[in-house]
Amino acid sequence: MKTLTIVLTDGPYINQNAEIAYRIARAALERYRVNVFLYLDAVHIPKRGQRPVQFMNIGALFQELASMGATIRACPRCASSRGYSAENGVCPEYIEGVRITSLYDLERMIRESDKVISLSG
Repeated sequence: MKTLTIVLTDGPYINQNAEIAYRIARAALERYRVNVFLYLDAVHIPKRGQRPVQFMNIGALFQELASMGATIRACPRCASSRGYSAENGVCPEYIEGVRITSLYDLERMIRESDKVISLSG
């Protein structure tokens, strides 16, 4: 099976990049293995308890991707710089299925992918 990797750098509700990534990933899951790597402010995307009023709930969208089989990983330095911590990759403030791992995961994801999409501001 082919692999698609999506790299996000912007946080939720700043622009439409997270929603666009969700739509691409959701459609791609029918034919691709999908990886999503959260870098810089994108590490805020999987935060639990989001309650946007005038926007789609980005956390819920990414929860759906994770439950459909997408691999979602966050940069550890970016996450810890923004107050997120993890034990064995699991962050209690994150939705289920998202792990804080290593920048080496990003390198591996890109190397093993047939397609890579980077969405940034």
